[in-house]
Amino acid sequence: MTQAMRAAVLYDVDDIRIEERPVPQIGAGEILVRTQASGICTGDVMAWYVRRKAPLVLGHEPSGIVQAVGADVESFRPGDRVFVHHHAPCFACRACERGDYVQCATWRATKIDPGGLAEFFRVPRENLRDTLHVPQNVALADASLVEPLACVLKSLRRSGARKGDRLHVIGLGVMGLMHALAAQDLGADVSGSDFLPERCAFAQSLGVRIVSPGERVGADVVICGPGSPEALRDALASVEAGGTVLMFTPLEPGVALTIDPNDLYFRDLRLIASYSCGPDDTKAALETIGRGVVTAAKLGAVVYPLEEVAQAYAALRASKVIKPIVSFDPSLFP
Repeated sequence: MTQAMRAAVLYDVDDIRIEERPVPQIGAGEILVRTQASGICTGDVMAWYVRRKAPLVLGHEPSGIVQAVGADVESFRPGDRVFVHHHAPCFACRACERGDYVQCATWRATKIDPGGLAEFFRVPRENLRDTLHVPQNVALADASLVEPLACVLKSLRRSGARKGDRLHVIGLGVMGLMHALAAQDLGADVSGSDFLPERCAFAQSLGVRIVSPGERVGADVVICGPGSPEALRDALASVEAGGTVLMFTPLEPGVALTIDPNDLYFRDLRLIASYSCGPDDTKAALETIGRGVVTAAKLGAVVYPLEEVAQAYAALRASKVIKPIVSFDPSLFP
């Protein structure tokens, strides 16, 4: 087996390098995955967020093929096509019993080694709890969308969105588009807004009714994509009395949100947040992708080889692409 591999290492938002790393060694209960595709997350281009972790091997949206399995592994074998979540819960603590998997201490401590933007990565025993077999009808490029789509499905679930609701999406980047597609699948009437005309045009081609930023919509549910107080205030102005505003992205630490609590009270509003996703969400996401509701092609994803990961990252950061996916096997993509 190859003893060395290439990996994309982020030192800063404008300093991403392809470095040689040793192929991870696996132990009992672990598997080694040969990466096939891994998206670059919009969260990883938020400078304040990613700099706290640097230096790091980028990538937490990987799909791949099992290369080797350790002792005691019974559910996977070499050659299996898989999606791997970078966090997995214990299923035994109080948070897990409540379904609050992201609050589980094990969930927060787990990770893949060294990251998804490497030719190989190790899946610890704990992470096998949220590793899924990818059906043959699902392209591995599409399987790399499981983690971000799972975050979206959790968001919609927490928002209480349902068939017939008027749902408005603020911010029509890749996460906003996935919210729109998944909400349409629920049977919601979906509108959206964004300051970039090209994003609005693309969302409109997917059936999203476009309104101007700040325009009062009167939605039952508003998904606030951008992590800014201005966007959240816009969301609160756009929601109908008795409705829900879902905060999908965190604000930079120290940034305050000033609102009139009486507006929440007398309009009977719900302001809730949704952070990441759990195993129930990843399973639902893979099923949704399998039905063709969300695919890389529908999102207009752009494929890059590993050698161009810095360019892919810069393009996402500059809003020049909707979704970059790094390919480790160009034959997977049209």
